[in-house]
Amino acid sequence: MADDRKIEANTVRQCVEHIAKGTISSEELVNHLLEQVDQTESELRAWALIDKERLIAHAKMLDDIRRRGEPLGALHGIPVGLKDIYDTADCPTRLGSDIHANRQPASDCRVVEKLKEAGALIMGKTVTTEFAFMHPSDTRNPHNTDYSPGGSSSGSAASVAAGHVQLSIGSQTNGSVIRPASFCGVYGFKPSAGIVSRSGVLETSGTLDQVGVFGRDVGDIALLVDCIAGFDKHDPASYLAPKPAMLQGYLSDVPVTPTLAWIDMPYRDRYSTDAAEGFEELLDAMSGMVERIPAPQSFAALIPCHKIIHEYELIRALDNEIKHHWDKISDTVKPTIEAAQAITDEQYQEALHIRTAAVEWFEQFFHDYDAIVTPSALSEAPLMGSTGDPVCCTIWTLCGLPCISMPLLSGENGLPIGVQLVGALRQDDRLLRTTRHVLQHLHDDK
Repeated sequence: MADDRKIEANTVRQCVEHIAKGTISSEELVNHLLEQVDQTESELRAWALIDKERLIAHAKMLDDIRRRGEPLGALHGIPVGLKDIYDTADCPTRLGSDIHANRQPASDCRVVEKLKEAGALIMGKTVTTEFAFMHPSDTRNPHNTDYSPGGSSSGSAASVAAGHVQLSIGSQTNGSVIRPASFCGVYGFKPSAGIVSRSGVLETSGTLDQVGVFGRDVGDIALLVDCIAGFDKHDPASYLAPKPAMLQGYLSDVPVTPTLAWIDMPYRDRYSTDAAEGFEELLDAMSGMVERIPAPQSFAALIPCHKIIHEYELIRALDNEIKHHWDKISDTVKPTIEAAQAITDEQYQEALHIRTAAVEWFEQFFHDYDAIVTPSALSEAPLMGSTGDPVCCTIWTLCGLPCISMPLLSGENGLPIGVQLVGALRQDDRLLRTTRHVLQHLHDDK
């Protein structure tokens, strides 16, 4: 029987090695994680569904594959949490809505296919807010259950923070990976748009929807993205070209000291006092690496631009639910849907043009800077009943840029505050390389 303390101390990459050698079995890992779920899930409510019997049976099957000497995947035997907007053929996908309480997809989404190809198993479905949008879920923050875990990937972030699972998958259309990662004190990574397929995933905005992941180790989430990345002709955002090697990038040394930018954003007056003070201390610790620059005037238009695109596309993506199930949509979401009806085609097209110009601006910007350092959220987690303000993520998501949240600061209530690094489009390996250098620098500076 494996030592639970040994499992707890291991990264996912180390667990993969142990499983391959037979010193830990996938079944033992699964049972260890299920014990963690049993201890706190009734209070945290991070999971929409865990089929324990199916999960253990799958783990035993993967252990049999190893014993037979068959090929093993890069995530062989590793359980992964999956936001309940990703289609799965063997269990329901309910999209965080009673409207779809009995929805059973006929096939797996592309991400699940890639996970299975890598030898991973689905731990279960994590709770999402309604339609991965703004209505808060019942999931609570593992650091203090009076507080929110953020949204919309609330269960995906909380399950990792609680030790229920080592890796989980969420999604981000505005701030739905980076903000929950910040509130829950875990690493959150949203790769560049188009690197991971969205086929078989709830669509709320074809322009803005992006896949993201959570973990307790940057190398582990880099490995996870390597496993689920790839071209998919069924996803219009997917591109047919080599993808960044995430783990290789993270493990690489920087050729020269990175140059980071701190941009005085239009919403900087909204940072909480503890967040603002924490970032000033952080910037002092990174002196010589960070240049402070003012935000271009054009940035002020990007946040309303995102709102127009998101809401214009949202009401079209949810057309069936709006027309036929209006009474089952939350009162939180209804006013946004009603207001979005007034967005004109001309406003939408103009917003798309503004977005294109911003993408081109950042392409030039990252010729001079390796990354932008910026808050992951305005503050530590709010009390239950709110998912928090996503504004610290809006511009980067609009442009599809890769972002990572690092749990480095804390607020006045002792809750985490994430530090976000933003990189150049489709240069995620460079961003992860810079992330490793920053983490080493801050560790050595202590």
